[in-house]
Amino acid sequence: MNHKKVKGLLLIALMAVSGLAGCLGTDDDEDDETASTMDAADGGYTYASNVDNHRSLMKDLCDIKTAASAYDWTTAKDIYTNGKNAQKSDDSFRTLAGFAAAEGKNHNYDTYYNQTGSIGAHIMAALDGTGDFEGTSDTVRYQGVAKLTANMGMVGYTIHELNAAIAKADAGNVDDDSGAPHNWDEGWAFFHGPDEDNSCGPVATLNKRGADFGTETDGVSNTFIAIEDAMVAGLTALQAEDSAGYTSAANTVVKNVITAYSQAVLKYTSKMDNADSGEKYQAEAYAFWKVMEAYSAPHMHDGCYNMAVGHKVMMMGEIDASACDAFIWTNGSMDSNGANDTCYNTVNHMVSTDATDKAGCDGYTSNYYQDNYAATLMNNVLDLTDATQLGTSYDVTAWLQPVWDHYGITSDDIGTYA
Repeated sequence: MNHKKVKGLLLIALMAVSGLAGCLGTDDDEDDETASTMDAADGGYTYASNVDNHRSLMKDLCDIKTAASAYDWTTAKDIYTNGKNAQKSDDSFRTLAGFAAAEGKNHNYDTYYNQTGSIGAHIMAALDGTGDFEGTSDTVRYQGVAKLTANMGMVGYTIHELNAAIAKADAGNVDDDSGAPHNWDEGWAFFHGPDEDNSCGPVATLNKRGADFGTETDGVSNTFIAIEDAMVAGLTALQAEDSAGYTSAANTVVKNVITAYSQAVLKYTSKMDNADSGEKYQAEAYAFWKVMEAYSAPHMHDGCYNMAVGHKVMMMGEIDASACDAFIWTNGSMDSNGANDTCYNTVNHMVSTDATDKAGCDGYTSNYYQDNYAATLMNNVLDLTDATQLGTSYDVTAWLQPVWDHYGITSDDIGTYA
């Protein structure tokens, strides 16, 4: 799949100008002003509007997972494409495919992958055994179907709804049933779902990773606690037309999504050396990486390639090509009378340990700038069709560190995998 680097805001810029945002509508945005027949709350979040139909979609994920676990791709694909549990008032069904394959959604995935319906394309590849899943085993395809639908699909749906809510609120539409609070409710419905079904969605992933990395409180992951608190606060802020409040809440959600899925990628890339289950762990890492890639790769290391030092690439953080021209051979102690002994970059103030003489230092040039270098390394490791990537335990911390720096994620937030 094509990858396009996007450098910009934390949340994707909304497609409608603020003057039109009040009438923003989508094919997945069905207002229902009738009374809800389900519980008033899921988790610690109380809905402001009726989103029963949206909440019911989580049951589809449970059923897709059950079918895929038996390698019954036909049934799994039928539920994904045609729906089963989220029946609308016109007797049609809300489907995950209807969102995942749609054009113009308010998330970064399609822009990053340069592909309309990119979330759906990833899921369909796993269901059909094509694309990134061409020639892979049933074990790998199952992990792809189960993890991509529950995580990339539902997180993407959530981000879309939060952005739709922000657009409506910015335009002054804060009616509970048809305005920003309704979209915010939909975001929680897709992220959490009914309490009895949330083991089939993102919440289960967050809580498992909290347990893995020691970042939990009373058995609940710190990332989930932060997201739930932000969603509750964000709803209140929307109703009060507090722009700073609801924008901060949305950013907190994204930050903690990145934290949790970073933990997942760290865990499963480290387990790829397992002789019996390496391909399974690679597939899990792949699926979790796809949740965060569009929001992470733009902030990962770019590289400067140098043929003169043995064809090595120096990871440089987030840079432009011109930074690769900014290496100078100088005295590392800044002694004007001393001999030059250091290859120093005047843009990001890094020192190359590979270049040990002027000729090596001069080998850095913008002609060999490596855009998205660390993200490319990650995608190479997670190439499901390349068996040579298996058999190695990877520590991808260095590749992800600039992402954590961008979002203000600390080492305590990540924790330690036990």
